[in-house]
Amino acid sequence: MRCAKDDRVIVVYSRGEPAHRQSPMIDIHCHILPGVDDGPGTLEEAVAMVELAAADGITQIVATPHCSDTYPYSLERNRTQLAALRTAAGARVTLVLGCDFHLSYENLQALLAEPHTYTINQGPYLLVELANYAIVPQLADILHQLRLKGLIPVVTHPERNPLLQRRSLKLLQQFVAMGCPVQVTAGSLQGHFGKDAQAAVERLLRHQLVHLVGSDAHNVTRRPPQLSTAYAVVEQNYGVRVAAALFRDNPSAVIRGASLPYLPEVTEPRPKRRFWSF
Repeated sequence: MRCAKDDRVIVVYSRGEPAHRQSPMIDIHCHILPGVDDGPGTLEEAVAMVELAAADGITQIVATPHCSDTYPYSLERNRTQLAALRTAAGARVTLVLGCDFHLSYENLQALLAEPHTYTINQGPYLLVELANYAIVPQLADILHQLRLKGLIPVVTHPERNPLLQRRSLKLLQQFVAMGCPVQVTAGSLQGHFGKDAQAAVERLLRHQLVHLVGSDAHNVTRRPPQLSTAYAVVEQNYGVRVAAALFRDNPSAVIRGASLPYLPEVTEPRPKRRFWSF
């Protein structure tokens, strides 16, 4: 079923519809460029990550090197590394460039000056990582200003942010209502980032606050570029159509700079039931 809402298309996926495996998968968040951040140190290691991703059923990867105080972002350097990786890895996986953009004052000034330096495939979508040590009161205003500039901030892995874990869902609901999608990490669904992150991502999924799933991979061992196990978890619990949307359809739209085909209706959390004793 489709219905118009604020120039967006809302697609409601029924869990009762016939199920069949929806593949391939697209990794929207992956630190795969060699020698630019805390991802692979060598080209050979990056190629091994591509091979592992291809074996897992991933056919497209967005390379998202950090843009932070620790890892400055250089578009020219990252394009050079991306071209080298494409040549070395061959055509098994399509590689495009994005950025893991850390929200700071200095980064925001650079972003406003040259917005498409940092966006995915030079389109409107921007992966935005929030700080673990503070949620600034002006955060909603900042995201709103980016939306007014034609950018679409994607809030990355809020389930792993200890500050967001402890907050109610209302902040993320506000961001989603502003047109800022949410991306979670595949490993969180499997408990790889601890019980708190796993409980948080399950809560976000239950309340339909997830639009994209990425690996946030950094290597082939501890944090590999794999999505298939998380895909199976989502498919089992929320249906094949939702799994296809989060792992393929929405990521594809992000890369193309198009509207997300799957925008679930956000559900309000139910109040906790109180038990009275007499």
